[in-house]
Amino acid sequence: QVQLVESGGGLVQAGGSLRLSCAASGRTFSNYAMGWFRQAPGKEREFVATISWDGGLTGYADSVKGRFTISRDNAKNTVYLRMNSLKPEDTAVYYCAASRRNIATIIPEYDYWGQGTQVTVSS
Repeated sequence: QVQLVESGGGLVQAGGSLRLSCAASGRTFSNYAMGWFRQAPGKEREFVATISWDGGLTGYADSVKGRFTISRDNAKNTVYLRMNSLKPEDTAVYYCAASRRNIATIIPEYDYWGQGTQVTVSS
């Protein structure tokens, strides 16, 4: 089992920045690819970003490419999502997830999920 706890969400004005963190415990963190997803009210959960176990590979949804950066610190068992130039349409609950695959971009490829952290971007 891997336990994931997100933090860093909050209310920010459009154009602002936030950094989300996801702390992992349980099995060896560096064995897992990590991802961020988000779910806005009334919408399905969608992929945001992913990073391979060693940080060597990353992937992003087109909607966040160039604005968001995913990174990880295996020594701290933590994955981050730096979000810049935030827009009101980025408002959602953000979830981190762990996958046994080398890298993963869809929900079924993830094995463990956090409880989520709310990000609200005001216009």
